[in-house]
Amino acid sequence: MGCCGSAEVRPRTKREWRPLEDRSCTDLPWFLLFTVFCVGMGSICGFTVVSGGAARLVSGYDSYGNTCGQRNEQIEGVRLSGLDHTDRKFVFFLDPCNIDIVQRKIKSLALCVSLCPPEELRTYQDLKRFAMLNGSELCSYELAGHKYPSIPERLFKSPPPTGLPTTDSVVTFVSDNSILHRLIAGVAASKEIIIGLCVLALGLSMILMVIIRYISAVLVWILTSLVVFGSLAGTSVLWWLYIDHRLYGNDTAAKVTKEVKEDVEVRGDSGQSLLVYAVAATVFTITLLLLMLFMRKRVALTIALFHVAGKVFIHLPLLTLQPFVTFLALLLFWIYWILVLLFLGTTGNPVQNEETSLTEFRLTGPLQYLTWYHTVGLVWITEFILACQQMTVAGAVVTYYFTRDKNRLPVTPILSSVLRLVRYHMGTVAKGSFIITLVKIPRLILMYIHKQLKGKESACARCLLKTCICCLWCLEKCLNYLNQNAYAATAINSTSFCTSARDAFVILVENALRVATINAVGDFVLFLGKILIVTSTAFTGVLLMNYQRDYTEWLLPLVIVCLFSFLVAHCFLSVFEIVVDVLFLCFAIDTKYNDGTPGKEFFMDKALMVSSPWI
Repeated sequence: MGCCGSAEVRPRTKREWRPLEDRSCTDLPWFLLFTVFCVGMGSICGFTVVSGGAARLVSGYDSYGNTCGQRNEQIEGVRLSGLDHTDRKFVFFLDPCNIDIVQRKIKSLALCVSLCPPEELRTYQDLKRFAMLNGSELCSYELAGHKYPSIPERLFKSPPPTGLPTTDSVVTFVSDNSILHRLIAGVAASKEIIIGLCVLALGLSMILMVIIRYISAVLVWILTSLVVFGSLAGTSVLWWLYIDHRLYGNDTAAKVTKEVKEDVEVRGDSGQSLLVYAVAATVFTITLLLLMLFMRKRVALTIALFHVAGKVFIHLPLLTLQPFVTFLALLLFWIYWILVLLFLGTTGNPVQNEETSLTEFRLTGPLQYLTWYHTVGLVWITEFILACQQMTVAGAVVTYYFTRDKNRLPVTPILSSVLRLVRYHMGTVAKGSFIITLVKIPRLILMYIHKQLKGKESACARCLLKTCICCLWCLEKCLNYLNQNAYAATAINSTSFCTSARDAFVILVENALRVATINAVGDFVLFLGKILIVTSTAFTGVLLMNYQRDYTEWLLPLVIVCLFSFLVAHCFLSVFEIVVDVLFLCFAIDTKYNDGTPGKEFFMDKALMVSSPWI
């Protein structure tokens, strides 16, 4: 049934926790709202183009509101506006160091010129000679080129006579800076190695997603052993320090004098503190050991989920391409967003700066809120793209899990999941991403306020701001996890976002201990996987660069390689994490509504059955 169909919706039962053949469009009003919002984002771009903001950014404009390279209209109240700059296509700043980029205020006089000086001009005679030979006047428009050396206005309407900076001077600065020169030279000389190491990190990430199912058991038991032995060692050290303190105190008790009574009292307080710490550590260690004993089967479930996740990537190899598609979509959107933001910076009504009397373009009235609208669009659409990835992966994994005969899987489960998302569930994704936006934007605003008031606010206000930021961060993480499971529930039952979130929340609460174990142990295993990829790539880079003796600076190339390898590993292993979480939700549903009897057979993989003897 399509989105516009009017077929009667039959009542659902608990047995319908599985992919439905007959699907319906979910959260259609939210999809319409998101579509209207995106139209608004596009309208902002169109407004900047029509109003000339895009042209001013591309071609540049002078301090009188004239756009370079075209004929301009007169601006009321602004002198020297409305000039014909068809032959003047370049922007020239008289004092290029006097520009406030942060406040977007041009403090230097900017002119449109036909040609910029290719060499340094040191005197007004040089300015005159350049204007006469090239026809490009570098002083204010009302000054004639042949009068540059004599007229008094040259002192504040012409470039300073100390010389004009050119491209050559920038090159000279870079060349003279020995440290910067060595770093750049090191990157340039090792560019082939950097590219090769980036490809290596990409290959290792793809391979690790498949083979992690074989090493997950080792990593999990290493983690368990480290936690247990670390707790036992810490508790033993605290008790040893307390006993040593008691013995030391008893030996010196008889020798105490009036002069050292206060010191003994302090030591007594320290002994009490050590006793409290030792008792607390003992309680923690005993609790931890009991939890490990009680949750050992759930740790085995985590290992089995990683094992099955590896099988998912074998049966669905296109999952490895999902990070590339998501990254490409985010990159294109971010480029578009930055360009429109720059367009907005040169859009608006011409306003004369009170300090410099130069013309600027500012958004006034209701138009000034376009920047805020554009900022909300950045967060919402970014979260929407990430949510589309989660829904796509969830739909493919759900199809894999609830297909008993894996040989009868669709030819392209990923593409089928994408088509289902586009046809039925775009509204659900839009609603889920909007909820994350409602939490993320206040947190970003509080972070900005905290940064602006750093060192100025009181201790109470600083603590309150940090507490609010931390609470919103935790809420955002919880909502992200709940949204991901809601998308999986939507992929299974084709229900709306709220219904799916409620059903998924009930399942997760009923399996709270399993969820805690999978998140704690699974996140650590994936973190170790990221560290493994970064260290392997960095070690290979050290060996290759050590072999090439002519590379004198390794720091910057290795930093670039490590950052890229961590980013790639994070992208790929985050998809692996989504697969594990969706598998667990399917497993919990399977064990709740099936018992293995005829007619209620399990859908789960044999590895999950072996690791779940309580079924």
